[in-house]
Amino acid sequence: MRKLKHFLLSYLLLLLYAPSFSQVIRLYANGVPGAKPVKDKEEVWFDKDVDSLARMVTQPTLQVFLPEKEAATGQAVIICPGGGYHLLLTKREGTDVARAFNRAGITAFVLKYRLPSDRIMKERSVGPLQDVQQAILLVRQNARKWGINPEKIGVMGFSAGGHLAATAATHFEKAVISNPDHISLRPDFLILMYPVISFTDSIGHQGSRNNLLGVLPPNSVQEKELVRNFSNEFHVTDNTPPAFIIHAADDTIVPVANAEVFYQALKQHKVPAELHIYSKGEHGFLKYPAFEEWFGRCLFWLKGINFK
Repeated sequence: MRKLKHFLLSYLLLLLYAPSFSQVIRLYANGVPGAKPVKDKEEVWFDKDVDSLARMVTQPTLQVFLPEKEAATGQAVIICPGGGYHLLLTKREGTDVARAFNRAGITAFVLKYRLPSDRIMKERSVGPLQDVQQAILLVRQNARKWGINPEKIGVMGFSAGGHLAATAATHFEKAVISNPDHISLRPDFLILMYPVISFTDSIGHQGSRNNLLGVLPPNSVQEKELVRNFSNEFHVTDNTPPAFIIHAADDTIVPVANAEVFYQALKQHKVPAELHIYSKGEHGFLKYPAFEEWFGRCLFWLKGINFK
């Protein structure tokens, strides 16, 4: 009995004082902007052949992953999973990557952002951008609490999540959220994995475009304006944050030209950028290159980056 009591006491103390490596917080404390008054329709499931998945997100959240204090670098990255603006691959392109960043001493946040839908939001094209801007705002506001340097906060995105990350990096000067203290919404760096960049007919990913913008009247003024506004290669400026981009030349879902046009726009504006194109890898890097290969390159870039 004495041994059992000692074990239970030790276990309770462990739970009490063990560091919290992951917690989930709501993005908005006072209601989700632009949300329609509908019941929570979120669906979450696991497919052993695909990933952990989520869709119909009505309550966007941040999942917080903190590294060991003695290993912390002060850098932080907000991760936007992909899924064509239709669903979110929250494990392979979310929590798995967050834990890998933690092992390198980098604080990570997995963003479960709203997926465009006329059923749950008033402006489908704005909802995801609101969520990533709110995530940047929230992380900067709580930087001291989480042991983060507020000038070393970046955004990472996979596929359509890469489009969202690139949008955050090129549309930060116009806030689409409440920001009364005028906290900077500019990411300090950008990491893009096989990203959707463009919505143009020539290289754009039509699925992501239709899901974010809706099916628009062909060749209408509305279509032309929205397509250009969300084709991020047209919105790079001298103040766009430094970027690290990885893509595969044999990607048949999101053409590698997306990464190339964004890289060229960055170089035109003398923004520090690094582009790695693998000859093979298809979309998602499921078999090649190995996680350790591309992630190692990413960490090497982060160690040498000069923030501004």
